[in-house]
Amino acid sequence: NLRKAQQGNERPKDPKLWPYFQDGLRRIDYVLTYHVQKPQSTRKQSAKSCLCFKFRRERSSPPVHEDPELAAQEQRLDYHEDDQRLRREEFEENLREMGLEMEREEGNKIPGVGFLKIHAPWEVLCREAEFMKLKMPTFKVFVLKVNMFVQKVTATLQPKVGENRVENEKYLSYPFSREKQHLYSIFYKYQPIGLIRKYFGEKVGLYFAWLGVYTQMLIPAAIVGVIVFLYGCVTVEDNIPSMEVCDERNNITMCPICDRVCSYWKLVTACGTARASHLFDNAATVFFAIFMALWATMFMEHWKRRQMRLNYIWDLTSFEDAEVSHEENVKLTCRDRMPAYMTIIVMMVFLICVTLAIVFGVVLYRVSIMTALHMSSTPSFRTNIRATVKTTAAIINLIIIIIMDEVYGAIARWLTIMEVPKTDKSFEERLIFKTFILKFANAFTPIVYLAFFRGRIIGRPGKYIYVMGSYRMEECAHAGCLMELCIQLCITMLGKQLIQNNLFEIGVPKLKKMLRQRKIDKKHQEELDKTLHRHEKDHFLGPFVGLNPEYMEMIIQFGMVTLFVASFPLAPLFALLNNIIEIRLDAKKFVTELRRPIAVRAKDIGIWYTLLRGLSKVAVIVNAFVISFTSDFIPRLVYQYMYSPDGTLHGFVNHTLSYFNVSHFQPGTEPTESMHLGYKVEVCRYKDYRDPPWSDTPYEFSRQFWAILAARLAFVIVFQNVVMLMSDFVDWLIPDIPKDISIQIHNERNLIVELFMKQEQGKKYRNTIGDPSPQPLRSRPSSQA
Repeated sequence: NLRKAQQGNERPKDPKLWPYFQDGLRRIDYVLTYHVQKPQSTRKQSAKSCLCFKFRRERSSPPVHEDPELAAQEQRLDYHEDDQRLRREEFEENLREMGLEMEREEGNKIPGVGFLKIHAPWEVLCREAEFMKLKMPTFKVFVLKVNMFVQKVTATLQPKVGENRVENEKYLSYPFSREKQHLYSIFYKYQPIGLIRKYFGEKVGLYFAWLGVYTQMLIPAAIVGVIVFLYGCVTVEDNIPSMEVCDERNNITMCPICDRVCSYWKLVTACGTARASHLFDNAATVFFAIFMALWATMFMEHWKRRQMRLNYIWDLTSFEDAEVSHEENVKLTCRDRMPAYMTIIVMMVFLICVTLAIVFGVVLYRVSIMTALHMSSTPSFRTNIRATVKTTAAIINLIIIIIMDEVYGAIARWLTIMEVPKTDKSFEERLIFKTFILKFANAFTPIVYLAFFRGRIIGRPGKYIYVMGSYRMEECAHAGCLMELCIQLCITMLGKQLIQNNLFEIGVPKLKKMLRQRKIDKKHQEELDKTLHRHEKDHFLGPFVGLNPEYMEMIIQFGMVTLFVASFPLAPLFALLNNIIEIRLDAKKFVTELRRPIAVRAKDIGIWYTLLRGLSKVAVIVNAFVISFTSDFIPRLVYQYMYSPDGTLHGFVNHTLSYFNVSHFQPGTEPTESMHLGYKVEVCRYKDYRDPPWSDTPYEFSRQFWAILAARLAFVIVFQNVVMLMSDFVDWLIPDIPKDISIQIHNERNLIVELFMKQEQGKKYRNTIGDPSPQPLRSRPSSQA
């Protein structure tokens, strides 16, 4: 009765200050905008004035024939405007039939823009809630079991927003029914949900919840990664292989790294690279790869439990996503879809080939630039050639990745539209899958080349492999390609995060907003700011394009963190620092830069979870191959336990180098400056496991090569199976549903049954004593958003 009295005494709101219709009573629930066309009467009047003007001119000038193309174009524009108006009127009539109420505003303050304000009456909300089986809170309250220790520890991390409420209480929820409105406590309580979900809907709320869980889980990974990196820094002085490379007494002469213009060089000049490689290629790398594989599993399990807890709190445990089909009139068969499917397959293969061609182009750039720098007569150009080529090539790769990401995103959408999926959910999933395949290949193809192909298809001195006639395939440094892989990962990861993600997210929306505001005069803009309603101001905000770009950048980052973490242990740290900024940028963008999106209900993150799980499985295999084939971990173990005379790594560097007789160079490939080192070189060394030129099988793969290859393959098989077995054990050990949530769901069902039984018994008792008082009908509370 008090609530009814409050509603009856409520005064109309001022529509200039509140989001209400002009009557000040009906609240605006949704706003549609459209372009206001010139009225038909105005066009006729302008046409008459043109005829009068033309008639006056005919008296003093010869007749001028009207351009038929302009007349036809004007006729087409009029037809297009009329068609849009008829479609809009039909759409509005359908909304009225659904029971919605509308109010129109056209061109009052913003020229050329019309607003259609929509209000959903209480009866419509009740009908739709019952149809959707929307869970609503009842008057029954029960106490939740909350870990008070965890609550006190995390209290300082909670945002200081929202009303004060009891955290350990929950209202029983049940699918809404118009016949049992008296059982529900509607719209008069602070619902125990996040403010993000309350304002944007469950789908956006789940994204921010997932991003928060992912960022929290990056903290232990970043700490362990820093410890692994510091371990490499501390032990670099005791690393025997790098000490042997830096020892000038070894006097090892290496073969030229390119034909003719490159000369012989001393191994001691690679001292800096060898010491730097130890920072990322040490004994702790294997431990960190195993840790990150288990970390990925823990992250997935933690998110499943968090998602289940949110489903319970948000009353989504029995929610089923209803798919709306777009094939209402025409049913497309497989034969109808076959041309689109073939086009999609051909285009996807072609785009992946384009990515491979771009990588090959960057390889040719590295080879040609390195040869050109060696040929240069400027001393400054000939110093630090490898570092210059590595860095510039990585920057070029980054620029290409950023550009092609935008191209691939547009092509993936075009291909998905061509496919004509049956439902919105199917359209979104197919779009995500195509975009992920293209962007994943775009970001990781250069990294895969560095990790597994560079330096392995080069041949040997005297019999090198050439591409395009005269370009010799590039080699890795003596310490391996792991350092170059680390540089590529670092530049790509930081560049994508700083430029493509953060800078674009800040700069592009602001630039678009400035361009929209420049169309209006400053004085007029100031007047509009004072008089415009809230929905009119929101018209100048950017449109909401969905969550796919936000998820995609995080999925690619997750791949950077897990797939090649054995070569770059600082990746989790960089990802953590980026995500701390990313959460705030996304929050600011969603609240101040974009229009409020349509609230969409969802109980999970959809196909993104499948992609994350697939990446976590692939990461185990990739890291096994990185440790086995890219790093020198396996060759060191084989030498230490099979060939070392004292069981240490002393002599390991000499063991990895083969001999080459310089008289066996192909004609025209020998160095032009053979006396560059001050003495005549007869035998040079190169990194490979081959027999010496004086053996019975010169330059053939040695027994050590086959022993190390067998050890590498065995390590891949053992590492993959052991780590996956451990991951599956962790997955089995941790239940998907928290125990307290499963108990509370069971108790809630029992309490719901008890509540309804008591209400039915009370109704029967009132009927037996002749209580004629009916339950009052509720009107929509005016405070409902």
